[in-house]
Amino acid sequence: MTSDAQPFLYDIGKRTDYVGLGHEEQVEHIKAYVCKPSSVTDKAVIVIHDIYGWQFPDIRYIADLVAAAGYVAICPDFFLGKKPWTSADHWAEFRDWLKDRDPTKVDREADVVLKYLKEQCSAKKIGVVGFSWGGMAVHHLMLKNPELKTGVSLYGIIRDSDDRYNLLNPTFFIFGEKDHTISYDQVSIILLEKKLKQYCQVEYRIKVYPGQVHGFAELKPEDMKPRDKPYIEEARKDMMNWLKTYV
Repeated sequence: MTSDAQPFLYDIGKRTDYVGLGHEEQVEHIKAYVCKPSSVTDKAVIVIHDIYGWQFPDIRYIADLVAAAGYVAICPDFFLGKKPWTSADHWAEFRDWLKDRDPTKVDREADVVLKYLKEQCSAKKIGVVGFSWGGMAVHHLMLKNPELKTGVSLYGIIRDSDDRYNLLNPTFFIFGEKDHTISYDQVSIILLEKKLKQYCQVEYRIKVYPGQVHGFAELKPEDMKPRDKPYIEEARKDMMNWLKTYV
């Protein structure tokens, strides 16, 4: 694990056509991207992809960032080979596409990945981070799986469950102020924060980053606009510090 004297990395340089620093593995019935740190560790983080899937360059970039911070990072294909969403797809078809890609039905796959990390990577403390679709999966897993020490959900929340606020372990919710998929009021005060205060018995945090849109924290350096870069780096720093606190 990175020592306290060493800073966490929030980017790993400009990389066009990014392919990743790790490798692909077959973990039982799941394909996964795995990146390991330079030193031996017993700490790991599951990185859950968004609708664009486990092979999307930006999500592998994030997994490599996590590994550079001293964790075994694994990004499993929670779509199980089903076609990810692409920029050529039509949003009118999104609800139908989502029907067999439910982020609240990842429990079996999470158990397989946890087993792999414990048995093959000697992991003793495991956290999870997820983006958009993966953020909803993180929210779900924080309600159901006590083996995960902490979770970071980036712009993803479960909206249609009455028991979605009784988190089992510390959870950090990250949102962009200009996210068109999640209203600011719903995120900050009216719903999520109010209900977590009422029902949640563990540590949690909600943070909204000014001016940021959906997907902002995944951008590679060459894709960042200068005005957004400080908030992107701040979100990554906050994510890493949260992981460092609990994993």
